[in-house]
Amino acid sequence: MTFIHTNQTLGKHMASSENGVDSKSSLTRLVPLEAVLFDIDGTLCDSDPLHYYAFREMLQEIGFNGGTPITEEFFIATVAGKHNNDIALALFPGDLERGLKFLDDKEAMFRRLASEQLKPLNGLEKVRKWVESRGLKRAAVTNAPRPNAELALSKLGLSDFFDAVIIGDECEHAKPHPDPYLKGLEALKASKDHTFVFEDSVSGIKAGVAAGMPVIGISTRNPEDLLMGAKPAFLIKDYDDPKLWAALEELDKSSSH
Repeated sequence: MTFIHTNQTLGKHMASSENGVDSKSSLTRLVPLEAVLFDIDGTLCDSDPLHYYAFREMLQEIGFNGGTPITEEFFIATVAGKHNNDIALALFPGDLERGLKFLDDKEAMFRRLASEQLKPLNGLEKVRKWVESRGLKRAAVTNAPRPNAELALSKLGLSDFFDAVIIGDECEHAKPHPDPYLKGLEALKASKDHTFVFEDSVSGIKAGVAAGMPVIGISTRNPEDLLMGAKPAFLIKDYDDPKLWAALEELDKSSSH
């Protein structure tokens, strides 16, 4: 078993965030808060290094790019957060069938790695308790295939935490289209005006924003300037980020008034 060192792989794209709540970071317009929606890959767990490793190994094995391993930059641009149909066509233009077969094999390799190595994002347990103690509804909304999503939630001990799990493949359109997030709101019977989203990818942030909700972007692996282009409410580096807790504290104060 090869162990992937998550502190090195893609790590140079991480950047720190600032503390404090400015008006753009405020979530108080959501009072009374009803629900929180979470992406899975890169948002609940730092899984991109495992995806990157699986893609790099398997593409090199079939001689992709002349046998030269793909770079982190290529992975971020072509793969991270995107739907498998789009990835398949980007890797194998004009041959969707071959691309999807390759991705099925790659997902199987990812699940083998994830079953041994998947870890929660820093501070996730603290956020889980915050959500539970306030009795908020919650859904996981992902472009990942259902077997990946269920494995991740099981490994993270979150199978019973979510009221609904929405899969991009099972919607009319996957992210960056708002469909998956709109379906999440519908499943929870929650209003977009009283819900916010946690996301780590450009396509995911765009989907949440298009669905009419403020999105807290997590700069787990993707470059901050790219994420900011998708217009999140603000960015945090993980769930321990003081910027997040300043915003949630302000939200709590507004709720109690």
